[in-house]
Amino acid sequence: MPRVYKRGTAELDLEEHYLYLAENAGANIADRFLGNAEASFADLAGQPGIGSPMHLRNSELASLRKWRVNDFEKFLIFYLPRPDGVFILRVLHSAQDWWSILGVEE
Repeated sequence: MPRVYKRGTAELDLEEHYLYLAENAGANIADRFLGNAEASFADLAGQPGIGSPMHLRNSELASLRKWRVNDFEKFLIFYLPRPDGVFILRVLHSAQDWWSILGVEE
């Protein structure tokens, strides 16, 4: 069974988005966001090639891919495929300066 690994920063991203959504859109939306994020991670683990490749020069991030949280298209998942699943690096809102946050250049 494919596995989902999460970096600590991805966990913090999820917590921050949850709190923001709970405060501004309500607990039901925030709960749905978390459930959909976990479902998206599971989808990626089963089919890690569905995300868009980022084509970065940094060799450590050469296989970085981007996908969206199901039904929350403005929330982007940045992940690395692994032989046994995926490694979730970050979950960022599309309005954030995610290039800088990821520490990469186009």
